[in-house]
Amino acid sequence: MKQILLVPDSFKGTLTSRQVCETMAEQLHLVFPEADITSLPVADGGEGSVDAFLAAAGGERVELPVTGPFGEQVRGFYGLLPDGETAVLEMAACAGLPLAEGRLDPERATTYGVGELILDAIRRGRRKVILGLGGSCTNDGGVGAAAALGAKFTRQDGTEFLPTGGTLQEIAALDCTPVAKALEGVELVAMCDIDNPLYGENGAAYVFAPQKGADGPMVERLDQGLRHLGQVAGRCLGRDLSQMPGAGAAGGLGFGMAAFCGARLRMGIDVVLDTLGFDKRLPSADLVFTGEGKIDFQSLRGKVVSGVCGRAKRAGVPVIAVVGQIGPGFEPMYDQGLSAVFSVNRAAQPFSESRHHARENLALAMENIARTLALRPGNV
Repeated sequence: MKQILLVPDSFKGTLTSRQVCETMAEQLHLVFPEADITSLPVADGGEGSVDAFLAAAGGERVELPVTGPFGEQVRGFYGLLPDGETAVLEMAACAGLPLAEGRLDPERATTYGVGELILDAIRRGRRKVILGLGGSCTNDGGVGAAAALGAKFTRQDGTEFLPTGGTLQEIAALDCTPVAKALEGVELVAMCDIDNPLYGENGAAYVFAPQKGADGPMVERLDQGLRHLGQVAGRCLGRDLSQMPGAGAAGGLGFGMAAFCGARLRMGIDVVLDTLGFDKRLPSADLVFTGEGKIDFQSLRGKVVSGVCGRAKRAGVPVIAVVGQIGPGFEPMYDQGLSAVFSVNRAAQPFSESRHHARENLALAMENIARTLALRPGNV
């Protein structure tokens, strides 16, 4: 076992992807001390994406005051990669669920701070901006971010205002000409791991707003607002992107980035692996380890493990997934490049208890996997 690649996601609520890499590498080196182990901690666009990029690729973390979800000032951040061209942002840095803890209200929450982060990165000379869309507390269709970039939203009486999720139906017209000027020469890529449309029963409000604090009547109002936004945007911009896959990501921010800012929506893990040059590292690898907090049927839809497995299979490299929990419906991944999957949990415990032992459980699982691999002649 000479060359090993570690490409895990975080174990949500317990270990960052960097901590997972560190633990995996420590245990593998106990059994394979001569192995060349490369760590690429990753994320798929949600909270922790910036730190994962910086841990894997290097670069600089930038912190600055921006507008928070309810108009207050918060300390936002993003990453500058070493190529001198790319900035990596996560919308959760200024409009994420943790910032709204105890006061969830998707009718009032705004993505304005996201636009401020994008502007700051551009002012620093970055010509490619990668934005992670996961973990939002908002449902404003991305109008807040667009407004920070210069978009103008007006009511029927001609007055300009900053809409939120609860006032989208007041929009009578919009002008995104200033946004195009602000983003001239900039490539904007939004990382998205869902394919939900902007509105409807599978849209942003009905599927995701309840976890952001919306009750039944509020969900209906939010959905009506997003539907209205899609119609006005289609009329004013000459194109209807409300049903494009991923439009409903992050409370409709996927739609806003595409419709108002010209962003490309891509699966988060594909963006990450391309940026880190994962495919170039595969030909020399003997084995890949990946993992995430839980593997189940949802893992088939563009999550970290499935993204890693698909590419490794094309390169003929086996993949072992080490996860917190194994749920139903993941089995098709065996045909997509997954060689084996192992759960780190040693006992039947609720998450509230097992989370405190995540690192030691992962260490024990990795040591035993390594010892098993060493039984095969030629691996030691």
